[in-house]
Amino acid sequence: MNTTNTTPAVEAAGKNTKKTSVYTLCATALMTAILCVLAPITIPIGPVPISLSMLVLVISIYLLGTKWAMISCIVYLVIGMIGLPVFSGFSGGFAKLAGPTGGYLIGYLFLILIGGLFISFSEKRFEKKKSIPLAFVGLVIGTLVLYAFGTVWFMILMDADLAYALTVCVLPFIPFDIVKLILGIILGRTIRARLSRASLNTH
Repeated sequence: MNTTNTTPAVEAAGKNTKKTSVYTLCATALMTAILCVLAPITIPIGPVPISLSMLVLVISIYLLGTKWAMISCIVYLVIGMIGLPVFSGFSGGFAKLAGPTGGYLIGYLFLILIGGLFISFSEKRFEKKKSIPLAFVGLVIGTLVLYAFGTVWFMILMDADLAYALTVCVLPFIPFDIVKLILGIILGRTIRARLSRASLNTH
């Protein structure tokens, strides 16, 4: 018997896996590019400006899954670290990432990891709109960890006290970040549903 022969079902599965892998890589590259384009556009209201980064990251979780959203964010951070102007205010370089507000940039990874785990769990446990509240809770927890990491980083490098750090780096952004989380959930779910109907799922 020739053991090298494959059934049509196996061949189809292989082609589908290859298609999914190529699409996942392309989608990850696209979301990284979108993050690089939108993140520098900011509203300066203090040491940490308002940007659209968090909105893009939440959408990435829904479209790419936690693993690939993390990879997309890491690539974005590396691109900025090597000097391309993809950070807030069209800045870049290692000094920016290692500077007083760099902790908030690195904190994006906590947002993706924690938020992604909650989103994945909620969608496996619940259906449709019932998964949204738990997903939102997870994203809020991820944002709080992001705040905590970035604030401690800021306090150490700026030799600032907690009250000052919270006043200039956290409190003014809470309302905007809540809106971005909600919009991210809505847009992420909507775009993913449309891609699913077009048989274009990344995870």
